[in-house]
Amino acid sequence: MPNYVGAIDQGTTSTRFIVFDRAGRIVSVAQKEHEQIYPKPGWVEHDPEEIWRRTGETIGEAMGAAGLSRTDLAAIGITNQRETTVVWNRKTGKPVYNAIVWQDTRVAATVAEYAARGGQDRYRGRTGLPLATYFSGLKLRWILENVAGVRRQAEDGELLFGNIDTFLIWKLTGGVHVTDVTNASRTQLMNLETFEWDRGILDDFGIPAAMLPKIVSSSEVYGQATLPAIAGVPVAGDLGDQQAALVGQVCFTPGAAKNTYGTGCFLLLNTGEKPVQSTSGLITTVGYRFGTAPAVYALEGSVAITGALVQWVRDNLGLIEKSSDIETLAQTVPDNGGIYFVPAFSGLYAPYWKDSARGVIAGLTRFVHKGHIARAVLEATAYQVREVVEAMQRDSGAALEILRVDGGMVRNDLLMQFQSDILARPVVRPVVQETTALGASYAAGLAVGFYASPDELVDHWAADRRWNPAMDDARREHLYRFWKKAVTRSFDWEE
Repeated sequence: MPNYVGAIDQGTTSTRFIVFDRAGRIVSVAQKEHEQIYPKPGWVEHDPEEIWRRTGETIGEAMGAAGLSRTDLAAIGITNQRETTVVWNRKTGKPVYNAIVWQDTRVAATVAEYAARGGQDRYRGRTGLPLATYFSGLKLRWILENVAGVRRQAEDGELLFGNIDTFLIWKLTGGVHVTDVTNASRTQLMNLETFEWDRGILDDFGIPAAMLPKIVSSSEVYGQATLPAIAGVPVAGDLGDQQAALVGQVCFTPGAAKNTYGTGCFLLLNTGEKPVQSTSGLITTVGYRFGTAPAVYALEGSVAITGALVQWVRDNLGLIEKSSDIETLAQTVPDNGGIYFVPAFSGLYAPYWKDSARGVIAGLTRFVHKGHIARAVLEATAYQVREVVEAMQRDSGAALEILRVDGGMVRNDLLMQFQSDILARPVVRPVVQETTALGASYAAGLAVGFYASPDELVDHWAADRRWNPAMDDARREHLYRFWKKAVTRSFDWEE
C-alpha cells in the first residue's frame, strides 16, 4: 500500500518535487531554477519547455534520492505560479510563444482601453477581479493578437490555453486538458458563481472558447502520470500556489488567514461558501473545492514584489552574495535610517492597483548606507502586508487575531518580528513551512482516500515559532505614516 504523496510545486523562479509522508512531513525534495526572460522593460517570460524539463528532472531526483518507486506514491498534486499564461499546439505540444508571467505588464494599455469603456471594475461582479495586467485573460489576448498566425490556428481548434497547472497536467497525463477552480478564477474569464467560462467576457476579449480547459475541482483524479518515474500514479490535486498554501495551513474555517512570503506576498482570508466582493482594493477568488463539496471562497491581497526585491538587491546591486545575507546586513543598523523602499517594479497591486507606479527610495541622506537599505528592503514587505490586512478587515468585518505565515522569507527572524510589530498581532510559523506543496499533496491525498477528510489534516498542523509585537504604538504609527507618504511618491510615474 502506498505510504506517500507527491507534489509538483512549480513557482516563479524554480520547480520542486516534494514527497510527503502521511503526517505531512517531508521525505524527499529536489529543486531546479529556470531562466527569467526580460525581452523589454516590464515584460517577464518563461520557457514552458524548460519548465517541463525541470519538472521531470526534479521528480526523478527526489524519487531516486529517497529510493522510492512509483508504487510508493498514492497520488500526485500540482501547485503552480498563477496567471502565467501558456498557449501550445494541440498535436505537437509545442508552445507558440514563451509563457507570459504574472508579473508582466505588457497589457497595461489594453487594461486602460477596457477600463475606459466600462471602468476598472466592469468584470468584478462576475469574476471578483479588477481589470489589471495581473490576470491571464488579457495576456492570452495579447498572444492571439501579436504572434503571427496564432489567432487563425486558435479559431481552427489547433491551439490550447492554460495556466502552468494546465500545461503540466496535459504533459503529465498525455493530453488531459483541465484546470481547477482556483486557477480558473485567476484568468478573469470564469464566472465565480457558476464555475463556467463567461461567454460575454470571452467575446469581449476575442478568445475562442475551444482553447479553454475544462474546469474541475481542486481534488479529484484527472488522469494517470506517464513519466517513467511515476507512471500510473494518479494526478489528483490542482491548486494555484496561494490557495495551496491556504490548504496547507489548514485554514478551513471562515476568518482564518495565511500569508505567503515568496517572490511576492499573498494574503488569503477564508470567507466561507459565499463570495465577498471587495470595496478596498482586494480580489475575490476561489479558495479551494474538494471533490463535489461546495467551493470555499477567499479574499486575497496580492503584493507583487517582496522576495523579488531581495533578489534584485543581490543580483542588480550586488550588495549581498546570497539572499539570506540580507538579514545579517540589516542587523548592522538599529533602524532604517529614515528611508523607505517602495518596490513598485511592476506597478502596485493591492490595495492600489496602479500599473503606472514605479519603485522609489524615499528619505535618502548622506547618513544612509547599505545596512539601512537592507533594512528598508525587509521593512517594505511588512508595510505592504499591513496595508492588505487593513483592507481585508474593512471588507470582511473580521478582526484578524493571528497571522499564519509561510514561504521562503519566514526564516528571516528580523522580518517576522518587524511584521508582528507593525501589525500589532502575533505571527505564527508552522513546523512544515513548505505549505504550498503540502496543500497540493493534501488535495491529491483526499481525492484518492489517502486522507479521510479535511479534519484529519487539521491534526497535522503544529506551530514552530511565534512572534509577538514588542513595538510601542507611537513608534508603530510614526513608521507607518511615513511609509504611506513614500508610497504616494511612486504614483503615476509614467504620466
